[in-house]
Amino acid sequence: MGLFNRTKTTDAGTAGTAVTTAPAASDLSHLTGEYTVDPTHSEIGFSVRHAMVTTVRGQFAEYEGALHLDGSNPHLSTAELVIKVASIDTNQAQRDEHLRTGDFFDAPAFPEITFRSTDAERLGEDSYRMTGDLTIKGTTRPVTLDLAYNGSAKDLYGNERVGFEGTAKIDRTDWGLNYNAALETGGVLIGEQVKLRFDISAIKGA
Repeated sequence: MGLFNRTKTTDAGTAGTAVTTAPAASDLSHLTGEYTVDPTHSEIGFSVRHAMVTTVRGQFAEYEGALHLDGSNPHLSTAELVIKVASIDTNQAQRDEHLRTGDFFDAPAFPEITFRSTDAERLGEDSYRMTGDLTIKGTTRPVTLDLAYNGSAKDLYGNERVGFEGTAKIDRTDWGLNYNAALETGGVLIGEQVKLRFDISAIKGA
């Protein structure tokens, strides 16, 4: 995910100057390095239609992620994410327990969901697209993420951070998540299309 073209900086010569955004530059080498996803300032979530009329939203509380950013050659950047299935949270305990069973994720047999990037491209000033392999329940299939760059900055503790948001749409049945139930009024209980969302803050290593 070395896909970034903007840096937030402060004017050291003027006291009290707010953080500003520098113009886009062709030299992105300052972003090159290894980054670790900070789960305390990130979120990995999803949403799916329920009973044909509403949307259920959830997230995963436990995950690890690593990025290699190459500012000079963004297409050489890589990303990897490992999510703990048992940490799923839809704000309803009974539903969460059902999602952990063999009807859905089968967390005891397949405790992790993984994403490993295979390619990336820049679409616009702050928009990018990343493709990769998503593995759920033992099945690996390609998925495409649309990314929006949120900036880079140094935090109060001296950590260099990058931030971005990502979205993707998948058909859960492609990964063997086939459980459903018919409704008396027509249609099904759970939609097949799932919207994934990523709000990521990553810290640069020393």
